[in-house]
Amino acid sequence: MNIGDKVRLLHGKEEGVITRLSSGGQVEIEIEDGFRIPALKSEVVVIDAAEKEYFNRGEEGEKESYIQPVRKTDPSSKTAGIFLAYVPYNDQIHDLILINHTKKQYLFSVEELSGNQAKNIDAGVIQPQSFRKITEKMLQDFEQWPAMKFMLLPLNKKFEPQEQATERKVKFKANNFFKHKGKAPVIDKEGFLFQLNDHEKALNVKKLNEELNPAGKESYPHLQVKRPPASIDLHIEKLSSEHDLMSNSEMLQLQMEVFQRNLNDALASGMDEITFIHGIGNGVLRKEIHRFLSQLNGIKYFKDSQKTNFGYGATTVKIHE
Repeated sequence: MNIGDKVRLLHGKEEGVITRLSSGGQVEIEIEDGFRIPALKSEVVVIDAAEKEYFNRGEEGEKESYIQPVRKTDPSSKTAGIFLAYVPYNDQIHDLILINHTKKQYLFSVEELSGNQAKNIDAGVIQPQSFRKITEKMLQDFEQWPAMKFMLLPLNKKFEPQEQATERKVKFKANNFFKHKGKAPVIDKEGFLFQLNDHEKALNVKKLNEELNPAGKESYPHLQVKRPPASIDLHIEKLSSEHDLMSNSEMLQLQMEVFQRNLNDALASGMDEITFIHGIGNGVLRKEIHRFLSQLNGIKYFKDSQKTNFGYGATTVKIHE
């Protein structure tokens, strides 16, 4: 008998999943309506292999911790994706649940991070339209919750277009976390909900091209490029509302994409100069911008802007005299 086993009480009608094993021969069972009840091991029985197969446990009864069966929801809807949900068990304890609201299986790994070290807390395969409890968190310890890293890899059962693996680093801030309250798909419960595989929406290249070349107009980009503002703020919170779910590399990639797009528009629209506000921080973004500019032939020069003008780090690019 292990955590994640589907069990039934011998002297009752309740069925549920073992969520905790205690000393003294006791177990804790979470029944279908979300309540948890204690029971003696001698009073419960593991559901047989046929029932395990029905509940997507596999023919060998592999130990997939707290994976639930398919729920009748639409994985093709606009809410489809891989979600992280913090669902309250009581006033203090929240269950941390990974939700697969798609048509595909995903191989996943979850790690807790501490500085440059990492500890794996769960890994496995999550089925389409199912969910998996990862761990529990105490709300009163919110400020001490460690950062986590999620690796998600879609599994193709036939030849079909490849999808890239997703790597997301999650470190919540209170002023953002508590704004994400809503009903989680598949489990249909209220909680704090975050989508893990939506970062590609931060910069929609196809949409940008459509804006530059609207349908029904001839494609002359040099006539239709929109002149950017004289200064562009590259602080990540200005570029994405989901920045707290992005890894450092994802944030830097988005900032550089916005920088390059606006620099190209400035060049194409004949601007004399443009300033990019990158802040001081650890200097990584400034270094990448300067490295890119140093290899570009279409500008006169670039320089650090006076702090008196912006109050924080910025780079001005001189295009024409």
